[in-house]
Formats: sequence, structure tokens, C-alpha cells
Amino acid sequence: MAVAFIKEESAETAAETLLPDRPISPHPNLVTEAGLKALELQVQDARQAYEAASRIEDVNERRRQQANPLRDLRYFVERVRTAQLVADPRTTDVVAFGSTVTFSRDDGRVQTYRIVGEEEADPKAGSISYVAPVARLLMGKAVGDVVTVGDQELEVIRIS
Repeated sequence: MAVAFIKEESAETAAETLLPDRPISPHPNLVTEAGLKALELQVQDARQAYEAASRIEDVNERRRQQANPLRDLRYFVERVRTAQLVADPRTTDVVAFGSTVTFSRDDGRVQTYRIVGEEEADPKAGSISYVAPVARLLMGKAVGDVVTVGDQELEVIRIS
């Protein structure tokens, strides 16, 4: 049935429920074991939110409440499907995906980050994405190596 043959409120609601898909990164979907588990949990959460919204009696409100969980469900199912599990590095000789690297900056600051997948990156919690500029520069470097970021130099002081 065309939208023209239903109540105006339903047509507006239908437009509200056709949310665009969340953008998917063009980079390989590398994940740690914890990152994959987090993605699987997000699938479960989105599915539960969608199912809870499905129990709403009013069809317009149900559609509105299902829109975000349905979009999230499509997104996280795709991220789990394309996930490439990367084992923890076997060595701490060089910075790799999954490594925790500590580096010093010219201004004396010392920072520590774990290099992880895009979905699990959280700089405030001490993790950065492997596609972040700093992570890209540090990958493959050893303790004592120096890289230049903008007008600053970073020296790798520990890898774990």
C-alpha cells in the first residue's frame, strides 16, 4: 500500500523510521578478542531493544522506537560478520596491533595506549585505533625509535 493511502501521521512516522545506515569504515575490521566480544554484546543489546520496542501497541510509536535499534542491529551484525580477529602480539620487540605502547613527547608528557580495532578504540580509556595517525606511525617501531607527529617527536619507551 502506498504511503498516499494511509493517515498523514503514519506517513510522517514512516519517514522517521527509515534511518540511513550507520557508515561502515573502509578499513579492514581488525578486532581483538575483547573487541569481538564487545561487538557481539552490542548485537544482543540492539536485538533486545528492538524486541522491546516490538511490544509497543501503537504502530507509529512502535516504528519510531524500533528505528534506532534496527539500524544498530544491521550495523553491528555487519561488523561481527566482517570482523578479523587478530591474536595478541607474540613479541614485545615492535609495536603491533594489540600492543600497549608507552611513548614520551617533546613536552615531557608520557602517554600509554593500546592499539586496537576501530570499534573498541577509546583514547580516554587508554586505547587508540590502529588507523589513528599516531598508531600508524608507531606500528613496527621498537623501544628507542622516534617518530615525528606534526611538530613533535615521540619516542617509544615501552612496549607490552
